[in-house]
Amino acid sequence: MERNFTEKDAYEQYLVPSDYLETYYSFDSESHVKDNLIAFHLKNLHKAFLVDGIKGDTLIDIGSGVTIYQHLSACESFKEIIATDYTTQAREELQKWLKNEPGAFDWSPVVKYVCELEGNRYGETFGYRCSRVLMPSLRMPACLSPADSILDLQEGIAPEKVPVKNITSLLKPGGHLVLLGVLEGTYYMVGQRRFSCLYLEQKSIEEWVEMTPNHYSWTVTDSKGAFGLVAQKYSEGH
Repeated sequence: MERNFTEKDAYEQYLVPSDYLETYYSFDSESHVKDNLIAFHLKNLHKAFLVDGIKGDTLIDIGSGVTIYQHLSACESFKEIIATDYTTQAREELQKWLKNEPGAFDWSPVVKYVCELEGNRYGETFGYRCSRVLMPSLRMPACLSPADSILDLQEGIAPEKVPVKNITSLLKPGGHLVLLGVLEGTYYMVGQRRFSCLYLEQKSIEEWVEMTPNHYSWTVTDSKGAFGLVAQKYSEGH
């Protein structure tokens, strides 16, 4: 199924981080986290990195966007987390949060929920590490060495990111790919601007992944739900 994808420059020019965060990650109370679609992703990440024990020296997050929740469960399992594809505005938004500046997005309900999943007291150091934020690019960073694990949130997508097979070139043999995304969606809204989604049919992946229905209104996205998938790259000689 062919789609007209949002041009890469539109992400830099029109995707306002604060609007995106308020639309998809704003919670009136901590209880809303548990009922929201993000809880599904957080549980999958918790299971992958802390229950199933996926770990190593380096984790590359492909297309990190303006969010940090995907790193919370991974931060104790890897020495280095490399976040990629941040736009200028996204980096500025991230720096606000890191420095606890006025106007920074409040991730505390999400962090608290992750702490509860891990059985930790809220307020303990959760060891978040983001050692390098690369220059903005919607292409695969060719300068990176293969990592122990790759994390990819296939929620919004630019044309250069479509060939998922390219991601595995950044993964060591025996390494793991943790893939999260939305099902049967063509768009998501940020303010009055529409951005593309990678369309994946449920029937094409349902035997391989865990899924949940969509909790968002069709006015912000037409996706039918979300999925989580973990795969391992063949080791050398296998």
